[in-house]
Amino acid sequence: MNSVYLDNAATTQIRDEVIDKMFQVSKNHYGNPSSTHSFGRSSRTLIESSRKKIAGHLNVSPSEIIFMSGGTEADNCILRSAVRDLGVKHLISSKIEHHAVTHTLDQLKVDYPIEISYVKLDNFGNIDYADLELILKSSQSKTLVSLMHINNEIGNILDMSLVSDLCKKYNSLFHSDTVQSVGHYKLDLSLLDIDFIVASAHKFHGPKGIGFAYIKNTNPIKPLIFGGSQEKGCRAGTESVHNIVGMSEALDISINKMENEVDHIKKIKSYFIDQLKNVIKGVEFNGLSSNLNDSTYTLVNVRFPISKEKSALFLFQLDMKGIACSKGSACQSGADAGSHVLNNVLTVDQNKFVSLRFSFSIYNTIEEIDYVITELNELIKE
Repeated sequence: MNSVYLDNAATTQIRDEVIDKMFQVSKNHYGNPSSTHSFGRSSRTLIESSRKKIAGHLNVSPSEIIFMSGGTEADNCILRSAVRDLGVKHLISSKIEHHAVTHTLDQLKVDYPIEISYVKLDNFGNIDYADLELILKSSQSKTLVSLMHINNEIGNILDMSLVSDLCKKYNSLFHSDTVQSVGHYKLDLSLLDIDFIVASAHKFHGPKGIGFAYIKNTNPIKPLIFGGSQEKGCRAGTESVHNIVGMSEALDISINKMENEVDHIKKIKSYFIDQLKNVIKGVEFNGLSSNLNDSTYTLVNVRFPISKEKSALFLFQLDMKGIACSKGSACQSGADAGSHVLNNVLTVDQNKFVSLRFSFSIYNTIEEIDYVITELNELIKE
């Protein structure tokens, strides 16, 4: 095989239907959506139609969907505004959040006199909900909880309903990075007492550089980027019409085809896990990623029975075979400290071995998995 792409948690292939839609919009609807002439109104109509479609899939008001460049900007905007504008003095999070959250919290601690608490994790990387309640119960100031729905490295799934109930019980705000779940799971936000979520189109077969934040109408925020009054004054700058329409189209297709596509991807993941266990002796799985019920169906994090020292070129060797996977989040590529998620979940002895994340999509096949297993086994034997 020339290539096998198993790094879909980093980014996904854009659907052909989305590309076609974006091309037509770019060609025919080039007016500035803030202009009052017919060209501008045409673009504005497309944006508002896309906003309405996205809001409908989440069962929220269109006015609560704000378009941004992606999950990182949305996380930054929400967390900084919560402290700066909404009076939050205490933030509760975990050590295994995406760096868009952890690094923002680090900087907020420098910029503002706030308290940050980190909830305990069990040996599999699950949130200790009893500890979360203890922290919430003891909080003496306005509090925001920031916990991701699906961990982007080990695939653990947060009990959103339980956290939502706890936040409501203790009168706290709830923000969740849902980048790995929007487009892969159906989220009915009307059933949750949640204040903020974020999404990136390129995680569900849409274009890069576009995403959105859900911001409950009762929590008005102020912008990070100043300029025009676009996006209800929350995000200045001319909207990227073709990208917004592309994101809406990608989400629409993903949700409408979800039942069949989830079934296909689950079969790919299950087969991959079974083949790993059968062919490569001593393989282990990080977090709950091998559990098809308690982790996302889209990825698995595998610990191989070879030391990091012996496997320094492991990813490079796989790449030479045309196989794309990763050691963790693409956002920390080039960092020397390794995965902050695995550093907080694995024991020192477990972390001596190489771990790789394989993430799947509708475009993967059983034949590809067979090829990957064969090449992995050959490399480990060397």
